Amino acid sequence: EVTEKLEGVVMIWIKQIRQVLVESEQMRREADDIGPSAELEHWKTRMSSFNSLLEEIKSSRVKKIISILQAARSKTLKPWKELDGNITIAANEAKDNVRYLYTLEKFFGPLSKASPVTMMEHVPSLMNTVCMIYHTSPYYNTSDRVTSLLLKITNQMINTCKTYLCEG
Repeated sequence: EVTEKLEGVVMIWIKQIRQVLVESEQMRREADDIGPSAELEHWKTRMSSFNSLLEEIKSSRVKKIISILQAARSKTLKPWKELDGNITIAANEAKDNVRYLYTLEKFFGPLSKASPVTMMEHVPSLMNTVCMIYHTSPYYNTSDRVTSLLLKITNQMINTCKTYLCEG
C-alpha cells in the first residue's frame, strides 16, 4: 500500500517533469528585433530552472522515496531514471551555453551604444568569438543555434544604426 502511494507520487513527478522538458524544447516566440543579450538571458533562466529541478531531484526526501521504490523493485523507476538523465543533460546544456555566451557579453555594449563606425571595429573579434563558440561548444554547434545567434547580433546592429540615424 505504501509502495503504491509512493509510485503515485513519483508518477505525478514524472508527468510534471515531462511537461517542463516538453516546454523547454518548444520553439521560443521572440520579438523580431531582439539582440544577443536576450539569448544569454534565455539560457540563464533555463539554467536556473533546470538547476532548481536537479536540486529537488537530489534532495534527501526524493532520494528516500526512490530508494524505497528500488527496494520494492517498482516499475516506475525506469521512466524516472530516464527523466533524471534528461534533466541532467538539459541542465548541462544550459550551463554550457551560458558559459559560452558570456564570452560575447563584452560586445553587447559596443553593439548597442556605439556609432556604426565604432561598432564595426568590434565586428571581427565578435565573429571570431562566435566562430570559437560554434567550433568548441558541444551544444551550440548547430546551424540553427548559430543562425539564431547571428540573427540577434544583426538585429542589434540594425537597431544601433537606426538609433544613430534618428539622433543624427
